[in-house]
Amino acid sequence: MTYRLYVQPEQSREDTGPDPAGLAFNWVLLDAGGDVQAHGEADSRETIEQTLAQNALEHVALYALVPGDEVIFCLADIPAKQARFIRQALPFAVEEQLAQEVESMHLALGSKGETGYRVAAVDRRTMAGWTAVFSNWEHVRLVAMYADASLLPVQGREWVICLGAETALVSSGRGEWLRMAAANLEMFMHTLAMPQEDEVKAEVRVALYGTEDVLNQHVALEGVLASDSTLNYSQETLEVSPVELLAHAHYQHLCDPINLCEGEFAVNGGRRSALRPWRPLIAVACTWFVLQVALEIGTGIYQQQQAERLEDQAMAVYQEFFPSDRRTHAGNVRRVVGGQLRQLDATGQSADFLSLIKYAGQQYASLPGKERVSFNSINYTQSRGELVMDLRADNFDKLSALRNGLVQKGLEADIGSVVNEPSGARGRLTVSGG
Repeated sequence: MTYRLYVQPEQSREDTGPDPAGLAFNWVLLDAGGDVQAHGEADSRETIEQTLAQNALEHVALYALVPGDEVIFCLADIPAKQARFIRQALPFAVEEQLAQEVESMHLALGSKGETGYRVAAVDRRTMAGWTAVFSNWEHVRLVAMYADASLLPVQGREWVICLGAETALVSSGRGEWLRMAAANLEMFMHTLAMPQEDEVKAEVRVALYGTEDVLNQHVALEGVLASDSTLNYSQETLEVSPVELLAHAHYQHLCDPINLCEGEFAVNGGRRSALRPWRPLIAVACTWFVLQVALEIGTGIYQQQQAERLEDQAMAVYQEFFPSDRRTHAGNVRRVVGGQLRQLDATGQSADFLSLIKYAGQQYASLPGKERVSFNSINYTQSRGELVMDLRADNFDKLSALRNGLVQKGLEADIGSVVNEPSGARGRLTVSGG
């Protein structure tokens, strides 16, 4: 069920100083059917919040009714139809009706009538002050802010007056409103019967609202209204507070007020997101997610670079041993090498005389200091597939290097009968297939 809370300050903010805590409010709480559930006069904000808490009410729609004398009614004759162009032309259309610089005013656009768009203008600092007063209340959500006099029930009448002990709220059928001292109302009455320049009226319908005590206090005013034959005067005694009259008029759509919460002072459609309390946690989670994704992407790029580097190294080794192979690449080198190894396992390394001599000659040609290595004799035994070479070198390291090179080619090589002499070393190198 949607509840509506209408709150009207008893006095302006200037009367209480800069501290909004000194404000007192007249208020009424309506349920979804428009029935009054609670009300009060001259109560503090804390009292209203406590009443809502006692009734376990949350997210109540708050309608703030600010003093009408702080909000100026204007008419803007703008031929444009698109909202963007209307907003752009609005300051120029009303600046002649304002007593201060239009740049210092907050303009709220209302409905369009026969004479143009209805506009509410309020000083920006004043609007900011009222926004601060009605923001961050417990259990409520600010929906709209209106000039209080603009909520009078004016349908079917030219003027409506709500009389208070010291002030009077006045509204016309054209949508304009006034808030004035009740003592000045009698002088204002004489202007009500005067028709507009382009109008001829036999009578002007005027409705006067007030509590019995207030009406008795202003008996002279009633006499002024009744004595003017051009005024079709009716009086209605209020059995409720003025703020309840305004609340019922708004609930029953008997008025067309202008919501001041527009532009820079707009509220979130009167709704507070259910995720609002979780926003800090969501922000932390989003930050963590972004960092995690960035870390994963960075790790993936690094690993991809490492894989490409290892592939390049593998191909370099393969090309060293198989320089004439142009069909093998990083994508199939593993399969090609695996096939070659399986073939070698099946057939063994070639162990004929020419193959062994070729391998031995290649290792001898690449041996550092090969000029200090000499062959005394070379013998080949076909039955065993062994090549036996008697070698002499200036040191044993060269013989060992020759043997290691043959082993790395997949052959079996062994040095025997090693004899160390003053001039070097000699030994017998036996080589066979792997």
